[in-house]
This record gives sequence, structure tokens and C-alpha cells, in this order.
Amino acid sequence: MSDTEFGCSGSTSCSPSDCASCAGGCGGSDISSHRTITLTMEDDTEVECAILTIFPVDAKEYIALLPLDENGQNTDGEVYLYSFTRTESGDPMLANIEDDEEYNKAAVAFDVVLQNARDAEEAGAPLE
Repeated sequence: MSDTEFGCSGSTSCSPSDCASCAGGCGGSDISSHRTITLTMEDDTEVECAILTIFPVDAKEYIALLPLDENGQNTDGEVYLYSFTRTESGDPMLANIEDDEEYNKAAVAFDVVLQNARDAEEAGAPLE
């Protein structure tokens, strides 16, 4: 992944460094207001992803993304996990998780988040 764009209110996109340019009313670099993110992969292909959640593991944060096809669907259940940080100006930044042990910790933590969401849904509790 060499670049990211955050989707604002529907199909409009904006650069994380100038989110106000999208006129989508998303309120700047608050990633929680974004529903999708466009990843530019190393081979320059773009993949639209739904933002599932941002979650902590130890002293770091991670983001779980659901890659979407041209119809806005995910049929294979694949989820992308990235390290999540913010720049000094507050813009979100994603980075590949290079270390296997770190990736495994993030994957286990995401599984817990997913199971908690399933349990809450079964109990009829609103999802956060």
C-alpha cells in the first residue's frame, strides 16, 4: 500500500491531508466519519475497502478493512489488517504489519472484537 484516500459520504473521496476538499462534510481527518477507504496497492491497483473497526493491541492501534468488489460486496470474507497511527496534524496513517508475531496478536484481538460484536448482536444490544 503506497497511498490512501478516505471515502466521504457515499462515493466522494478526499485526500487525508486535505479532507475538506471533498465537500462531503466528513469533518476533516476523523476516520470514524468515513465508511470506506481506497487503498493503492504496490502494483498501483486500487481496492475500495469498508472500514470495520479500529482497535487497540498493547500500546498500538490497528484497523480492520473489508475489501469490496466493483459491486460494493465482499464474497470471500477476507479482511485486511493494518497498523493505524496519526500524523502530528491528526491525519490517519496505515502501515503494513511486517512482524508475524505482531500480526498474530492483531488477528487474535480482531477475532475477539468480532466475537464480541456477534455476542452483542445475538443479545439484541446495539452495535457501537
